Amino acid sequence: MASTTEKPAVGVLDVGSFSARLVVLEPGGTPLDPALSHQTRLRLDRELDPAGRLTERGIAAVTAAVSAGMTMAAKHGVTDVYPLATSSIRDARNAREVVHRIAAETGVELRFLSGRREAELAYLGARRWYGAGAGPLLVLDIGGGTVELAAGRGERAAFARSLRLGARSMTRDWLPVEPVSGERAAALREHALEEVTEALGDVLPEIADHRVVGCSKVLRQLARLAGDRPGKARELRLEDLRAWIPRLAALPSARRAELPGISRVRARQALAGAIVAEALLTVSGGRVAICPWSTRDGLLLTLLDRLGGSPARGGRRVA
Repeated sequence: MASTTEKPAVGVLDVGSFSARLVVLEPGGTPLDPALSHQTRLRLDRELDPAGRLTERGIAAVTAAVSAGMTMAAKHGVTDVYPLATSSIRDARNAREVVHRIAAETGVELRFLSGRREAELAYLGARRWYGAGAGPLLVLDIGGGTVELAAGRGERAAFARSLRLGARSMTRDWLPVEPVSGERAAALREHALEEVTEALGDVLPEIADHRVVGCSKVLRQLARLAGDRPGKARELRLEDLRAWIPRLAALPSARRAELPGISRVRARQALAGAIVAEALLTVSGGRVAICPWSTRDGLLLTLLDRLGGSPARGGRRVA
């Protein structure tokens, strides 16, 4: 992409717990081949005080990341950028103060999406990736603070729900101490299964024929851990996942980070993510296909649609 552009373009600056990533699309583009991508690393998981407030150092880090991302966008002539803040900021006790201070420093007011809207956008991203030929979809997205569920037969989700079962929050609330005791892990497994069963119970007959799709880094990493390999069709199966849960519980975070697919920054959350994934797969049918497009991609494609560009497709062949 040249230093300036005459083409309209849209971007999303996605500020999460581990990074602030700017992705820009031009009409006809797709998230597979963005016109511009820029990332600043963050560790907001380390910047919450005991009261759940984002620390001064955390606020400064987000401010610098937002400034860097928006400066990069402006340098390339991109002015239509959606500054999206995820649950790592949204759930902080001082979220309003954080947003106000960042706006005062950078001129950018971070925006939040409701859990339901995140679920709808994750569904749209998955639908565009697989296409109409995939048939009805049930989309699962395990984030840091919440889990998003969405289902439908067409372009838009007919069902969308958000649960407070995110890997980061479940680690904080249920598994705060390592090594994790069998009792604590069992308690979280029971809680997660109850929450997912209640959320999906009333719609299970309607979604029994839906293809189950997972669109999150948590599920991608678990699929790799359970034996999948990059470059191949990815799938996570319940029986493989269950075999790994006691192994993850027995390992400290540093050892988990040595396992295939488990990144160092997400190692501490890996056990809670696996337990929540187990509940989701137990209720939804036992296996989930891994999709690379999620909420951010759904938001980008929605913004691109508003420019009048043709709907981008992943071009993936459905088995």
